[in-house]
Amino acid sequence: MRRAAATLRRLGPLLAALLVLRLDALALEDPADRLRVTALENGLTVLTLEDRSTPVVSFQVFVRVGSADEGRYTGLAHLFEHMMFKGSAHLAPEQHARLVEERGGRVNAYTGRDQTVYYEDVAGEHLPLVVALEAERIRHLDISEKTLEREREVVLEERRLRTEESPQGTAFEELLALSFKAHPYRRPVIGWRSDLEKVGVKACRDFFRTYYAPDNLVLVVVGDFETPRLLELVREHFGDMEPRGEIPRNPTEEPEQNGERRAVVGFPDLRGPLLFAAWHAPPAGSADSAALDVASQILSAGRSSRLYRALVHEGELALAAQGGYWELRRAGVFFAFASVRPGVSVEEVEGSFFAEIDRLAREGPKPAEVAKAATQLEVDLVRGLRTAHGLASRIGHDWLTFGRVRPLAERLGEIRAVTPEDVARVVRTYLVPERRTVVHLLPAPATGADDAPSPSPASAVRSAAGSPP
Repeated sequence: MRRAAATLRRLGPLLAALLVLRLDALALEDPADRLRVTALENGLTVLTLEDRSTPVVSFQVFVRVGSADEGRYTGLAHLFEHMMFKGSAHLAPEQHARLVEERGGRVNAYTGRDQTVYYEDVAGEHLPLVVALEAERIRHLDISEKTLEREREVVLEERRLRTEESPQGTAFEELLALSFKAHPYRRPVIGWRSDLEKVGVKACRDFFRTYYAPDNLVLVVVGDFETPRLLELVREHFGDMEPRGEIPRNPTEEPEQNGERRAVVGFPDLRGPLLFAAWHAPPAGSADSAALDVASQILSAGRSSRLYRALVHEGELALAAQGGYWELRRAGVFFAFASVRPGVSVEEVEGSFFAEIDRLAREGPKPAEVAKAATQLEVDLVRGLRTAHGLASRIGHDWLTFGRVRPLAERLGEIRAVTPEDVARVVRTYLVPERRTVVHLLPAPATGADDAPSPSPASAVRSAAGSPP
């Protein structure tokens, strides 16, 4: 059985590639073409797609709130991702998850900079229970001192493990906080420790009342169910909720970056230095998005990518090298990182790192590289068509980001239209030194400041990312 599973994993990309060919043969028949949109009087949006290919339903609640919407205290959106499982007026802590899992279902949640998502994947017969459970915690969540204190400690521990004691987590947090000078995307989704330690019940209740309102929710339901019955259930459980009306958003935009920014950050017990870099890039929906996606594949997707070959395989300067284009709703980031091999300086890795990017900008990619990158992106796209969960995630993400679900044919067409000249152009346009932020994560000095590492000759600015102005 283990051997069979391994074989299926190896065949996954091939099967997805065959699905691309099948979609071409069927004139790109997209399951999302059958999507039905229903708006309740209180502003709740319900997106339904019936799919009988498996006896499964994915029920996903998209809340239009993420770390970018937070005001006085950071980390509240993510804190509520935890608190939503900790009991309500009629359910004990963790009972929501137990009721779903006892029926063979899967339940979880995640938080981003623009949205928070809760989901259950269950057999269709359990959909009425799921609708009732989601309405229960949205309408009657326990936001008490006891619950807050318990989850505060859980989130602080998560922050310690994933960021403060993680070299990669620390470096990436520093990178975004330095790359974005004003935009709320500079904040970590998990929040700053001091905010998490100080936030009180009143601030939590105000946040929940503001953002967990029906006119700020999108329900996405995909799978084996009957739409009329589902809509009856939604109206029964959500229909009489009061809308919030105007929902506050952070209006701050990022000013133009006019010079390279740098930081050197010490990290205790670090085995080897890390190099992180980021460039400002267009937000979701840009005409250059597809070309940037192709560029990111060419530079950093897998062992055949340019950065991996130059730094890891051939140059033997780094242990790992990768990155990508991060396409967010209000702004974009192109980022990459490398872990430095023992005995090699971070400055040497940085030189080869940026030289490879400059070479791509100057010479452009080979047509075969563009074709391979396009196929990789197409495979990733069609993988999401195989499950109800994948389809629901695609639908919800597109709806919140673009206000519509982009047709699969449109997305594939944009990828296939990218030329080597397009790739070279976007690299020359966006991956330039004056839009670049660089972070070196180095072993912390053993004693005082006199033992601190000397700054790199290339350093223009030394800054502790995230520190107050």
